[in-house]
Amino acid sequence: MDAVESVQSEEALDVDALYDPWSPEFVADPYPAYARLRAAGRAHWHGPTRQWLIPHYEDVSALLRDRRLGRTYTHRFTHEEFGREAPAAAHEPFHTLNDHGLLDLEAADHTRIRRLVSKAFTPRTVENLAPTVRRLAAGLVGDLVAAGGGDLLASVAEPLPVAVIAEMLGVPEDDEERGRLRPWSAAICGMFELNPSEETARRAVAASIEFSDYLRELIARRRKSPGDDLISSLIAVEELTEQEMISTCVLLLNAGHEATVNTTVNGWWTLLKHGVRPDPEKLSTAVDELLRYDTPLQMFERWVLDDIEVGGQVIPRGSEVALLFGSANRDPARFGPTADELDLTRADNPHITFGAGIHYCLGAPLARLELEAVFGELLRRAPDLRLAAEPVWKPGYVIRGFDELLVEV
Repeated sequence: MDAVESVQSEEALDVDALYDPWSPEFVADPYPAYARLRAAGRAHWHGPTRQWLIPHYEDVSALLRDRRLGRTYTHRFTHEEFGREAPAAAHEPFHTLNDHGLLDLEAADHTRIRRLVSKAFTPRTVENLAPTVRRLAAGLVGDLVAAGGGDLLASVAEPLPVAVIAEMLGVPEDDEERGRLRPWSAAICGMFELNPSEETARRAVAASIEFSDYLRELIARRRKSPGDDLISSLIAVEELTEQEMISTCVLLLNAGHEATVNTTVNGWWTLLKHGVRPDPEKLSTAVDELLRYDTPLQMFERWVLDDIEVGGQVIPRGSEVALLFGSANRDPARFGPTADELDLTRADNPHITFGAGIHYCLGAPLARLELEAVFGELLRRAPDLRLAAEPVWKPGYVIRGFDELLVEV
């Protein structure tokens, strides 16, 4: 496509109509729209979200590593200098919690905290969790099979990662707050959707306060009586402030279970829809393909801290870019002519589901461990798993998944 054809294609494309993250039809299958965005150009202005959409793998991958972009801008600019309004004062508890976590830190603070947290979140930590993960997965799948089926989301996909994170953090089994971890996380993650409502913000603020208060109390307990858990390990690091510890623990729950929950459910829906099953001996390869094929986190946002250029389009400082992970993971320029096909044996699979650069997901090894455990158990104990009803997608687009997935054994 030459430059003239590219401009004509760009002009002919109604981006605002094509990319509609609030449309149930778009959420159910955004991939045809992504293909049209990729064909039409490398950067598209989207009026409703006031973002530049970046659909190509090469660009998304490069911008994730580009230090001219950031998850935040407040380490360099005031809100006024950046041309943005300060968050509402009523939302402060959410922002205090969120802004002290690794995901939304930049520069020196991010480097310092990631280095410290990494000391407590080592490969050995994940390795030591493996027997617990497999035991929990076996129990949950066993209950599903004994019942003859049920909601795969509520009975297996959600309980497993939440229980694992609770074990990691040292949340006692008899603490009633264990049952509130998932609702707290869901309420907080609502703020990561596009243009969240005031009601969504109210729920996120309430969950931020309650979750922080509980963790503050749990940290106090561990200071008096350390255990073999992540909170005790974070306390031992010493250089972390209490707020940084709290924000780190919340991030581990939020980021540590959303990908696992939605990949479990979306992945099994994909397998059932295609009528295929992974080779149990090549489960890690199949899990990576499911992570690529139907990405649980469809889009990630970055602020432009200094002017950048994408495909000849200058994107000025103060702009926001939407890095379309779902589109990048289906880009034929990187994954070849079979990019839109499910290939459970795909060997060359550098998907960006876990991000890239300094914000690459710290919990990626744990997520893979959980996914391989739960898929392995389901393949072994429920080889005839089948859909009991057509699932309905939740309204959220950024973190994309089903309300439920009813199955029969």
